[in-house]
Order: sequence, then C-alpha cells, then structure tokens
Amino acid sequence: MVSYYVIIFLAAVLGTACVTDVRTKKIPNLLTFPAIAIAVSYHVATTGLQGFFFSAGGMMLGIAMLIIPYLMGGMGAGDVKLMGAVGAALGPGGVLMAAILTGIVGGIYAIIVLIQDNTVKAIIRRWGIVLTTVLTKTQHIPVPESDSKKKQSLHYGIAIACGTVLYIVMGIVRGSIPT
Repeated sequence: MVSYYVIIFLAAVLGTACVTDVRTKKIPNLLTFPAIAIAVSYHVATTGLQGFFFSAGGMMLGIAMLIIPYLMGGMGAGDVKLMGAVGAALGPGGVLMAAILTGIVGGIYAIIVLIQDNTVKAIIRRWGIVLTTVLTKTQHIPVPESDSKKKQSLHYGIAIACGTVLYIVMGIVRGSIPT
C-alpha cells in the first residue's frame, strides 16, 4: 500500500522534474537517483523485505518500459530514470498503470506540439509540392527545404508527471490510494 507520504514525495519529485526538463531539457541524476533511494528506503523501513521487493520491482519495471524508446533515441535517459523513480514509489502495479496513462498523455501532448509547431501543415504542403512536381514536370526540380522555424521539443518528463498524477488522482477518487 502506498501512503500519502509517498504521494506527496512523488509529487515534489515530479514537479521538480517538470521544471528542470522545461528549463534545461534534462532530468538530472541528482533528482532521480536520490528519489529512487528514498522510495526504496521508505518501503524497506515500513514493510521490510516485502517493501524492498515491491519497490525494486517497480523501479525495474518502470525502467524496462522506457528502455527501448530510449535506446531508439526517442527520449532521454532522465525520462527512463524518472519512470524508475515512479516505479520505486508506486510498485509494479502502480508504475504499470502510470506508464499506460503516461503513454496516453504523451500521445496527446505530441499531437498538440505537432499542431502548434505547424509540422503537420508543413508536411502536407511539402508532399503537395512533391506530388505536383512529379505529375506536371518532365525534369527534376528540387523541392525547397522547409521554411519552418526551430522545432519544439517534447518534454516527456511532463507526460510522466501528468500520467502519474492522473493515476494517483483516479485511485483517490476510487476511494483507495493506489498500490
């Protein structure tokens, strides 16, 4: 069972991660490693060896769920370690549900960033130029590079925070603190 102390601690960690992710585009080890250590220590202190396995299992599952996107270049190592910290605090079942909600929130966030960045419009316009050139010209005419400004980046720490908080709020509304 996850206590309100863990939830308050996790909210502070996630809030800090959001701020640092937006400001520096990184989630520092100075935040994630102590968060993992504190969460594991808390669970060991409150429930002994069972708490260790609960917390360590959640940490490993949290890391495992994001390691492939990290290895493919889709996110930073800080995001992976942050999900590990969430797992250390919430345990395997909690981090699994938080990760599912994080994926949903992250997808919505990515769509908003794409629309706001006009990337979708630029892609459609560029493919329209390519299609028109192929169908109407007999010689090769290079398609001009996109004139879009600097692309916005996706701060996945925000998605992790929102998905985790959504999971916790849903658990509280159900009348039980998430486990």
